[in-house]
Amino acid sequence: MAEAMILNAQAREDIGKGASRRLRRADKVPGIIYGGDVEPVRITLEGKQIRRALENDSFYSQIITVDVDGKTQQAILKDIQRHPAKEFAMHMDFLRVKATEAISTRVPLHFLNEELCKGVKEQGGAITHLRVEVGVTCLPANLPEFIDVDMTDVELGSTLRLSDLNVPADVVLTSLTLPEPKDNDVASVQATRATVEDEEESAEGEEAGSEE
Repeated sequence: MAEAMILNAQAREDIGKGASRRLRRADKVPGIIYGGDVEPVRITLEGKQIRRALENDSFYSQIITVDVDGKTQQAILKDIQRHPAKEFAMHMDFLRVKATEAISTRVPLHFLNEELCKGVKEQGGAITHLRVEVGVTCLPANLPEFIDVDMTDVELGSTLRLSDLNVPADVVLTSLTLPEPKDNDVASVQATRATVEDEEESAEGEEAGSEE
């Protein structure tokens, strides 16, 4: 379990592009926290604190304690706007959560045992990640930091789907609960060019042998 994360913030009243630019020049990040039957609050966060948080994968999928002028609120990161060239955070949205209400968010996938994958180690294929995160629905206390995807037994030509994932009992994959469930692909093991060429050469050799 990831260490609980706390963000310190201050409420702000200045709004608009000009105010946001002034904040960013002062190495601060504008944001907003909303939801939970409480009025939205515009906030200011320290740039250094946010840069450090963004380096932590769990920041994107864990419950965060946001301290706004001494008043703490539980929230998840709902959206982040980044500079198109420099990748720093330009604005952040946080959604308040209640302990008794289910939330829907996205968590990263951690691919395990890729070097031991049967389709790679024994059959010469290569793994393709078709999805790096998935949508989940659960109570805040049950929110996983990530979901493991074990590639050990995946064979050449096979594809793992959402329904193949091993998720905690109190967590559901959102796409599978839709009126028309979407069992999306997660990862596959496909033949590489070298593998295909080897198979073609082998087939040609067998044909030549049968003609002799």
